[in-house]
Amino acid sequence: MIKREISDKVLSLAKKFPIITITGPRQSGKTTLVRELFKSKPYFSLEDPDIRLIAETDPRGFLENLTNGAVLDEIQRVPGLFSYLQNVSDKKNKSGLFILSGSQNFLLMEKITQSLAGRAALFYLLPFSAIEIKSEIQKNVSKSIVSGFYPRLYDKNIKPRDYYANYVQTYVERDLRQLKFVHDLSSFINFIKLCAGRAGQILNLSSLANDCGISVNTAKSWISILESSFIIYTLKQFHRNINKRLVKNPKLYFYDTGLLCYLLNISNQSELNLHYAKGAVFENFVINEFVKFFFNKGINDFPMYYLRNKTGNEIDLIIESGLKLFPIEIKSSKTFSPAFIKDIRYYSKVLDFGKKRATVIYRGDNSFTYEDVNVETEKALFEIPRMLKS
Repeated sequence: MIKREISDKVLSLAKKFPIITITGPRQSGKTTLVRELFKSKPYFSLEDPDIRLIAETDPRGFLENLTNGAVLDEIQRVPGLFSYLQNVSDKKNKSGLFILSGSQNFLLMEKITQSLAGRAALFYLLPFSAIEIKSEIQKNVSKSIVSGFYPRLYDKNIKPRDYYANYVQTYVERDLRQLKFVHDLSSFINFIKLCAGRAGQILNLSSLANDCGISVNTAKSWISILESSFIIYTLKQFHRNINKRLVKNPKLYFYDTGLLCYLLNISNQSELNLHYAKGAVFENFVINEFVKFFFNKGINDFPMYYLRNKTGNEIDLIIESGLKLFPIEIKSSKTFSPAFIKDIRYYSKVLDFGKKRATVIYRGDNSFTYEDVNVETEKALFEIPRMLKS
């Protein structure tokens, strides 16, 4: 089994909180992780109809019989358990008592906020990070980007197109049918594909709604569904005034580049290299690695932004660490150009980036320093902590 980077933080907080909750996309490895980390605890999947029936009909008895706690998988299937979990965990007053996991974040978060606030440590487990499958990615980065990072792809050696066709169908059939406000599933699938064509771009809900033939309010609610189910996420615009970050339109990204490539009908690295979205897909890949880095450290509200003004001067990624800013430009070119640092230079006049905090990540073979800007290859994604030191 490949060790997940999130493991140490999960085990650490299991000594301090009575309940650990792990959520994330379907098939990101949550069940494998919790069963490996908490082998001594009994495991119950609430997908099992027999177990679910017992938990639904006698939740108090079900939980109180678990004297040393348990791993409860797909916990959102029995929402009535959450209130009883609060009472049982308070009564027993033990750390690491219950380990909860589930895929439907829109249901989990509501129940955790209502019933388990202050009692549960929450983690997001995404598909493999580059460091977790370093040996595989080093063979061929482009192939890995197209294949994606879901564990089953590597465990079962499934062809990406076969995997993602099934993944999308499963997502629609199992998750969306439970949401009453998604009536037209075919339009929703078209909406996801339109989002894929806008990956790495500023989100324009009016344009997206118009192209899909739906209202802006529907587009807004569908974006929220895709975010809650770990299909997409957004980056806010950076601004020194925090309130203004909430006003500017965010940029749109997919949590997995394999799914993104499938929706863009990219089947292999040759097609990726010739595709109009090549730069956006590579940018999405790089930013995903920083998202995974923060999630694996238990930092769920990741301090990541983009920066763009009305004249088009843009920095792809800005990471905020205390008072320090780390600007990162992402280029899919294999050849370095001094033009890559043009916007970093532009913004350095008004923002204090500090010496050697600015980085360009490109697809070339050599790393070097150019005018106090770190020029890094994609291999630097195996060493993100080093990139964020200054």
